[in-house]
Amino acid sequence: MTKEQKDLAQENTELDTEQAQGNEQNDVSSVNVEELQAQLSKLEDSVKLEKARAANAMYEAEKVKERLEREADTAKKFALEKFAKSLLESVDNLERAILATGDVESPLLEGVQLTLKSLLTALEKQDIVAVDTANGFNADLHQAVGIAPDAKAGEIGNVLQKGYTLSGRLLRPAMVTVGQ
Repeated sequence: MTKEQKDLAQENTELDTEQAQGNEQNDVSSVNVEELQAQLSKLEDSVKLEKARAANAMYEAEKVKERLEREADTAKKFALEKFAKSLLESVDNLERAILATGDVESPLLEGVQLTLKSLLTALEKQDIVAVDTANGFNADLHQAVGIAPDAKAGEIGNVLQKGYTLSGRLLRPAMVTVGQ
């Protein structure tokens, strides 16, 4: 073989080797691209799932926060309940004292009336108000303890003890007699 033929044979061998390596690289690169695309797809799905979980967690946290705020407001609003109930006994006693004096005007009666008025004003500032007894019997606000023979059916005859509400919630029902 001549030198040219040897060189040509060597070049052919090198070309064959390069082509074989190129084909292997193409195969490897095509496999790698497909694998990478599959991995990318999996990662995108994973990111979507995690974003959904994060959004759900944020939503749940906001709902818990709102619920806790409502519960705190309710607790603040009705924290006075026991204290207010104990004050209602004093209101009842002052009203009984005023009724016991009858129509006799005296400085003592005036003092009791002013004390009752200031106590009722303080209660109203805390949203404690007397239950309405003028608009007929309401089982949610009144407690019927007897029958009033002179009252019409469903109407209140006598109010034996005033009822009170605290921020619209019944604190003590009014004890009344009701017509049949």
